[in-house]
Amino acid sequence: MIRVAKNEDKIPVLKFCKNTFSWGDYIEYVWDFWLSEENLIVFEKELPVGICHSFYSKDQVWIEGIRVNPNFRRQNIASKLVMNAELIGLKKNASFSYMLIDTQNFSSLEMAQSLDYEIFQTWNYYSLSPKKNLNHKIHYVKSINPKFCTHYVKSWRWLPLDDFTLSQFYENKKIIKSSGFDTDSIAILTDSEHFDKTLIVTLFPGSENSVLDVVSFLQHHAIEKNYERIQILTKNILPKFDSLEHKISFYLMKKSLINLI
Repeated sequence: MIRVAKNEDKIPVLKFCKNTFSWGDYIEYVWDFWLSEENLIVFEKELPVGICHSFYSKDQVWIEGIRVNPNFRRQNIASKLVMNAELIGLKKNASFSYMLIDTQNFSSLEMAQSLDYEIFQTWNYYSLSPKKNLNHKIHYVKSINPKFCTHYVKSWRWLPLDDFTLSQFYENKKIIKSSGFDTDSIAILTDSEHFDKTLIVTLFPGSENSVLDVVSFLQHHAIEKNYERIQILTKNILPKFDSLEHKISFYLMKKSLINLI
């Protein structure tokens, strides 16, 4: 049975959300936030054995946090949770559904493709340590090409860029651009909603030198603004740089919901 999650589900759910990744899992840190945001669902067999959260923005569904108790896998529980989230999206007039899957997570990739999700893009996650670094020359911009930058990352959700969002970013100096290169790089800066002192950067790289210019700025900006962590998401493989570490690659999966109507 699929139902809306409740406060008392947290303890049994966290019991099977401990070793999802080599470093553990993040569900314990986002559970309360997702619960308050609504659209957190569980698959119940006496106790919760699967969970999924969905976020609805403009004409898209963002599906995240799919977890299934290892003792109950191979029962299509994840697929049923995803389909439930899609149906909610249809009721909200969503046209597309997205999710993020580790490129090495073959079982999740197989599940998504069985539901007609396709690999839309490949993204890379880099970590960068804050550090004093004045070797940069960037400026804040008030205009970017929407065809070039269609989405940005907010708390690990790929959300569509629209005129209102862009105007807020321009006003709050959240979009930077390298200066003086053949092909400049652009970055959108956001704060993590789930982890303190964490800067999330959506990077649209240009030339290698312009990327290094932006990365140098990010290091120094983090020191000035008291960030402890910098998380960079980009479709490109970045050049080598001090303390810049490639962590993992993901497939951004996309599905049209129009045919489900």
